[in-house]
Amino acid sequence: MAISLKSVDDIKHLIAANKLVAQTLDYTKEFLKAGMTLLEVDRKIDDFITKNGAYPAFKGLYDFPNAACLSLNEVCIHGIPDNTILKEGDILGVDIGTRLNGYYGDSARTFGIGEISKSDEDLINCSRDALYFAIKNIKVGMHFKELSFLIENFILDRGYVPLEGYCGHGIGRKPHEEPEIPNYLTGKNPKQGPKIKNGMVFCIEPMICQKSGEAVVASDGWAVTSKDGLRTSHYEHCIAVVNGKAEILSIA
Repeated sequence: MAISLKSVDDIKHLIAANKLVAQTLDYTKEFLKAGMTLLEVDRKIDDFITKNGAYPAFKGLYDFPNAACLSLNEVCIHGIPDNTILKEGDILGVDIGTRLNGYYGDSARTFGIGEISKSDEDLINCSRDALYFAIKNIKVGMHFKELSFLIENFILDRGYVPLEGYCGHGIGRKPHEEPEIPNYLTGKNPKQGPKIKNGMVFCIEPMICQKSGEAVVASDGWAVTSKDGLRTSHYEHCIAVVNGKAEILSIA
């Protein structure tokens, strides 16, 4: 399937949807605290998105039951909110989507709950820094595989490994569009496959494991951890390529 190029009007709508995602993540950072349950966090996110005139895009998507993917500690992505109580020293990945006027927004951050360990700070910093490194290096004409290869090498240089089998993606009037953008090189040659063009809109989302990138899916069919059973981190931004460079849409 071809990668769609968005019009100026499309990008305006995508900016609005992604701005609300960023505002929701900012709001989440303010209220997150030890003692809350994951379901309480999810309800506040759901209410915030709805009160701002949008629909929580993950709710019902592929039968996902909640508004936000809340991935606690060892869970890297797709955690289903439940009655687990947040504790001081936990780390929580918060992945949020919106649907606003027929367009989708998508972004994620990993937050520390209270004081966290230096090792967890480093883990979170890797996903965040890998994301901004990738954005800085996006150029029209480069292959998406080159971008994946850059992300992979950044993660490996920090002493971590990318989660395997999951990836960033295009976005627009659908929450997941072409292309798929893994955080590692698939195949042997980065200079092949689709190239980045003006008008493309996509999400980059480094998912970081400590020792093993092999993914393990929980019995609920959703929560994904690393085979090593260690803590993980996840960051994501929605990007538009405009006038030859990447612009972050998921900012407040």
